Amino acid sequence: MSSYLQIENISKSYGPKVLFSGIGFNINEGDKVALIAPNGTGKTSLLKILAGKDASDSGGKVLFLKDIRIAFLEQEYAYNPKNSIWEQLMESSRQWTRGLDPDHLWQYELKVKQLLTQFGLTDADKPMSGLSGGEVKRVALTAMLSSEADFYIMDEPTNHLDLDAIEFLESHLRHSRCTLFMVTHDRYFLDRVCNTVMELDRGKIYIYRGDYMNFLEKRQERIDNYNAETEKVRNLYRRELEWMHASPCARTGKAKYRKQAFWDIKDRADDSYVQKQVDLSETQAKSTYLGNKVINCKDVSFWWENQCYLSHFTYNFQRYERVGIVGRNASGKTTFLNLITGGWTPELGGTLEGVIDLGESLKIGYYHQAGMQFKPGQTVLQTVNDTHLLSRFLFPHDMLQTPVERLSGGERRRLYLLTILMRQPNFLILDEPTNDLDIVTLEVLEEYLQEFKGSLLIVSHDRHFLDRLVDHLFVFCGDGVVKDFIGNYTEYRTFIKDYEAGKKMADQTGHDAKKSKPVMPGKGSDMPGTDRASSRRKLSWKEQQELRALEEKLPGLEAEKAELETRLCSGTLQGQELLEASARYGTLQEELDAAEMRWLELQEI
Repeated sequence: MSSYLQIENISKSYGPKVLFSGIGFNINEGDKVALIAPNGTGKTSLLKILAGKDASDSGGKVLFLKDIRIAFLEQEYAYNPKNSIWEQLMESSRQWTRGLDPDHLWQYELKVKQLLTQFGLTDADKPMSGLSGGEVKRVALTAMLSSEADFYIMDEPTNHLDLDAIEFLESHLRHSRCTLFMVTHDRYFLDRVCNTVMELDRGKIYIYRGDYMNFLEKRQERIDNYNAETEKVRNLYRRELEWMHASPCARTGKAKYRKQAFWDIKDRADDSYVQKQVDLSETQAKSTYLGNKVINCKDVSFWWENQCYLSHFTYNFQRYERVGIVGRNASGKTTFLNLITGGWTPELGGTLEGVIDLGESLKIGYYHQAGMQFKPGQTVLQTVNDTHLLSRFLFPHDMLQTPVERLSGGERRRLYLLTILMRQPNFLILDEPTNDLDIVTLEVLEEYLQEFKGSLLIVSHDRHFLDRLVDHLFVFCGDGVVKDFIGNYTEYRTFIKDYEAGKKMADQTGHDAKKSKPVMPGKGSDMPGTDRASSRRKLSWKEQQELRALEEKLPGLEAEKAELETRLCSGTLQGQELLEASARYGTLQEELDAAEMRWLELQEI
């Protein structure tokens, strides 16, 4: 196996802040490495040094295997806004391909067309200036993947992508023979694509072979061992401190090295991960009282320039429910959030019909994609005057007096989120909260939201985030159609795949597919699940009773499943207890699948 990249003794600092110093590592052919670190600690700086876009402060070596081709995906794709998509991709070909002889050009163009189709970019003549952020990212990825480079360096490749695009990219990279070094916050993407996790922590590199769960386990072992060693050093420090405090006469003739060693010991004694751990009881997710009436929507429709973004939507939000919103880019997700929060007025354009009624006790906290604003010159502590909350969300004491403008993009997003949480809303609406947040912060945010005593409404392309936090999904299917799916995102995707497999089999055998499953977001109106309520018959009294019973039963089954998963993963079950829990889990999954299937059948009648 060839060594594709060797790194020796590279460093990077910005003013007094040292990101990393004297680090080195090796990447072999076929390695697919995910780099993990908190925001602001040097991930992007390290990637730019590897890609030749920046230089190490200390010299050092960045040695790639001779003649391998390298492609670098930056967070912000540099493009000519006057170009069409096709023109932009042809310009990129001159950067990333070996040459443009006729045979190779034909192959390259064919590859580009295939990728554009897979990424849902059907109009290659569309100007780059008219693309959304997600569409620009798909063009950048098409340019990179079309190059078929040997070594991909990718900085947050899933940012701004919808879930279909993420799943395609995931499948493509998983089956590719490329060598890969990337920064990502998408834990499912990491798990399914990468075989190695590299952690940049306190300026040092730690490498873990295996998946994300293995990384979490081994990292905790490393931290526990470090803290145990630190405790030993603290005991030594206390003894040396007594010696230093002794009278000058008692120290006469003592070796000078012992005095110097004291200061070294003091620095080590002060350096512990234990100090970063926060008492969660002091930072419980707080909210104000929420009454029975939350947000009631009745027959709500919204059009913008002849495009329907919401069609006859009726739903009463409940206290403490947790809803995820999924769908393709531009399917109306953010528009929906703006409507129910009062962010739309007739002066903004568009036509709104129906009734949106807000509860009197409702206190909304709305995290916007583009709502981040800070007062110039403010420090972190002046922006969020809650040291416990700041500490929990990874703002240590030595950062509290840092001006906000000196924070990284991810750190500013984290701080913006805290400005919303500290207001103690009882209905928290999060529009793409995971963009630009590192994995460490995401774990903290998920723990916080699991404790949140209010209602949650989350738009996210992070599947792990949705799976941990939501009870059901609003699926935006396009043309204003919204479907309600009971379950998390993984269950939804499994359901869709089963539906598509069943439809394919039915098409092959000449029979009609069962119309009991929802439409995949963004597909046409000929798919099941897009029929209007007016074409359905009413439920019989018996079916209404059955539906009501299922709606009461499903949460209990979900809760039991979650409790069983926790017990099975705890490692505390032994012998017969483990066998019984495993058997019950299999039976419970069958009960849950059957109940969800029947619930959907009744919904589609």
